[in-house]
Amino acid sequence: YPGFADVIQGPWLMEQMKAQAEHVGAELVADHISKVDLSSRPYSLTGDAGTYTCDNLVICTGAQARWLGLDSEKKYQGFGVSACATCDGFFYRGKKVLVIGGGNTAVEEALFLTNFASEVVLVHRRDELRAEKILQKRLLANEKVTVRWDSVLEEVLGTENPLSVTGARLKNVKTGKTEDVDCHGIFIAIGHKPSTELFEGQLEMKPGGYLVTAPDSTATSLPGVFAAGDVTDDKFRQAVTAAGMGCMAALEVERAIAEEDA
Repeated sequence: YPGFADVIQGPWLMEQMKAQAEHVGAELVADHISKVDLSSRPYSLTGDAGTYTCDNLVICTGAQARWLGLDSEKKYQGFGVSACATCDGFFYRGKKVLVIGGGNTAVEEALFLTNFASEVVLVHRRDELRAEKILQKRLLANEKVTVRWDSVLEEVLGTENPLSVTGARLKNVKTGKTEDVDCHGIFIAIGHKPSTELFEGQLEMKPGGYLVTAPDSTATSLPGVFAAGDVTDDKFRQAVTAAGMGCMAALEVERAIAEEDA
């Protein structure tokens, strides 16, 4: 994130942003919203602690990485297993890493990791990639990349104290044969799922469930409803771009309130 010469952690940055918001007078309410009604203004949001109404709403519910669901995958998350090459790739400079997946996300992550890693192994369960042809061509032409076809990640291997990835157990889906492969990092790249369930049938969405916003704007398909960050961004998914979109949304809300009061 810009402005920090030393490595920082996401949770710490979030706490700093929270403290800054409180310092300038923002009221923060901790609650879990389970229902949203956008049928008419004022919009209504139902949480565990009560009901909230508003004329303008900024949606920043984000997106979650899709995981394989392995116990060993969960165990080593943050200790060699990651879902973000852009975030964690530089930790693996000069090391061997695996990327799990076969779509655009996986190929893009693998190509990015070649900037740091000594070797990148793409593990895909089929015998051909689903990624765009131009991405496939770039991947297969890169000398640092090898592809393990017809294979899946069966288990993440590593040490206990400290927790650290040392390898992966791969299974060939055609033969059933397993093989242990040495590596320092494993990147799960099977896509992301935006947290937009609350808005299904109420706001326009892209095929993947991301909220649609107007060009050069955070405005959604309903007046007074804005979306910022990974809930609408299916391309960059970075903290700095999400923060910029949050700023855009705040300015657009301020402008909307001023126009309503005029």
